[in-house]
Amino acid sequence: MPGDPVLMTGSDANTKPPTPHGPLQAITQSRAGSQKIASTEPPKELWDRIRRGFAMPDLQNELVTDREQWYSTRPEYIQRMTERSSKYLFHVVEELEMRQMPTELALLPFIESAFNPQAVSSAKAAGMWQFMPATGKYFDLKQNVFRDDRRDVLASTRAALDYLQKLYGMFGDWHLALAAYNWGEGSVGRAIARNQKAGLGTRYEDLNMPAETRLYVPKLQAVKNIVANPQVFNAELPLIENHPYFQQVRLSRDIDVALAAKLANVAIADFKALNPSAHRPVILAAGTPQILLPWDNAALFQRNFDAYTRGQYASWTAWTAPGTMNPAEAAKRTGMSEADLRDVNNIPPRMLIKAGSTLLVPRSAQSESDVTSHVADNGQVSLAPEILTRRTTVKARKGESVASIAKRYGLLPSSVAEWNDVGMSAAFKLGHQVVVFLPLNRAAAPASHPGRSNVKAVKRSSSREIVKSKKRR
Repeated sequence: MPGDPVLMTGSDANTKPPTPHGPLQAITQSRAGSQKIASTEPPKELWDRIRRGFAMPDLQNELVTDREQWYSTRPEYIQRMTERSSKYLFHVVEELEMRQMPTELALLPFIESAFNPQAVSSAKAAGMWQFMPATGKYFDLKQNVFRDDRRDVLASTRAALDYLQKLYGMFGDWHLALAAYNWGEGSVGRAIARNQKAGLGTRYEDLNMPAETRLYVPKLQAVKNIVANPQVFNAELPLIENHPYFQQVRLSRDIDVALAAKLANVAIADFKALNPSAHRPVILAAGTPQILLPWDNAALFQRNFDAYTRGQYASWTAWTAPGTMNPAEAAKRTGMSEADLRDVNNIPPRMLIKAGSTLLVPRSAQSESDVTSHVADNGQVSLAPEILTRRTTVKARKGESVASIAKRYGLLPSSVAEWNDVGMSAAFKLGHQVVVFLPLNRAAAPASHPGRSNVKAVKRSSSREIVKSKKRR
């Protein structure tokens, strides 16, 4: 895990309160005219608050100009992503200011995901901050059958800022920290080492890096420039007021997503935008103890939740497969159709459900228990390819039994006994036709993994063939 957070964001003049040097003096008219006056009035809109917190050195090169032109010629794109950001920006800015980090970093999700918490890259990075699965796990972002915290607004923001602080602590430079966020800390470290060995510079612009990383900071700088001076780029930023968009509401019971949205009087799409980690039709209180709701809807939800008397809050629960089975059998055991079981649990065709898998299934009206924290935090679905088999018969050798037949073909003795309607300890007479079910690719050559007796049989067969061949010659 990362160490203590690093809280350096700018010059000491920006982060330390001014202290007088020598005796206090009266402010003359000439001195008053030459001094900047700091406003004590809080910014009314969030964009102004973000501008006041800019603390990273500016990058100026052709790539920045190129990205400025790219964004400024796509006003519809800017409008879509800035409007989408209005739900999340206040929280991100609050977290940055609490950590004394540059507010330019609040614009980073514009580059990563266009502020879409449901975004998934071709490399499997997910969420507003685009965490890869392994990096997400490193920063305690749970990823299981019920939720993906890489998409969670609060959890992913916490993890992203933890990571950025860690990277700044490693490199001491925000541009290099951002390069490492995109390219990986090891890659940036090696690039710096190569330049040092060659006697070259080690700034962001000096390093040899992939095109995506080369453009990464220029993209952020371009967005920063547009936010700083939208009129210069003919851009219109939507009004985002400087107050919270959402608030957290504690959950005491498992609850269906549709019911939660209804109790809050929030459209399903808006509810999912604030709670994007809930990618199943139910939210489990043990794993997700709070939900986010628009500021004015939180109190309404709580009143309606407390007054709800129409049965259970959740119509879904978790079921753990006791053994490996096909979806049809699992559906029968849980009272679902196979199609519904496959659909809600994302089970593709020709796959078996492995023992220990956690499936989402209907909750009976009599069930009072919510899903436990262990299952809510660790539930996974493990699948294995379905093996197609064919009924065939094999001749028993001298002294063979259920156990030896099972060993010869890599089968369970209980299965061999069941197929032949005999006991587990049964023996077969020489030449007896024993029924076995073998995978299609082994049915033609059942002894693909022969035991010691099979090896001898193969050798005897080969010897006979050699003898016959000599006779023919």
